[in-house]
Amino acid sequence: MYEYRKLSPAEKAEVVRQRLAKGYPPHSPPHPIKDASHYLITAACYEHKHRLTTPQRRQQLLNQLFETFIQENITILAWVVLTNHYHLLTETIGFRWLSKQLRLIHGRTAHQWNKEDGLTGKMWYSYSDRAIRSEKHYYTTLNYIHYNPVKHNLVTSPYDWQESSVNWYLQEKGRDWLRTCWLEYPVTDYGEDWDK
Repeated sequence: MYEYRKLSPAEKAEVVRQRLAKGYPPHSPPHPIKDASHYLITAACYEHKHRLTTPQRRQQLLNQLFETFIQENITILAWVVLTNHYHLLTETIGFRWLSKQLRLIHGRTAHQWNKEDGLTGKMWYSYSDRAIRSEKHYYTTLNYIHYNPVKHNLVTSPYDWQESSVNWYLQEKGRDWLRTCWLEYPVTDYGEDWDK
């Protein structure tokens, strides 16, 4: 997303041409795999600006996501809301429904928080999804979500970040289960190039 802005007009036109040839939208993230059983959903604040800086905002967003997903009997299996983006690990979803619901949630929160902050303009960038391909990919994604606050230097331990499912897993599965999961499915370079 950010590299595109550095391209010349001719280079931008070529990128758009290639995306359209693949059946992708010209600028927003493509959603090519629609029949997997689980997905990683990611949404970021526009230009990765830190707009979710209070626990209240992060919890408000989580509440709206859970309330919306439960209406469609879609389970959020893991989650983390950081200061400028969030990740959800979900079961199968309808992408038309998801796109509409995320636009509504993002629109409501942007309106409220822009008003509170005395700002105008775009707050959210469109969401992206990644189909979960295997058991290994599932548990590595779970670990990636839980480790995300540490990766972004917000805390030194995943257990210190409240807007994450790690403490739910700690309570439900226990520390030994989480440790075993971490050792069996290490994150390594997972998600390394996503912000480019």
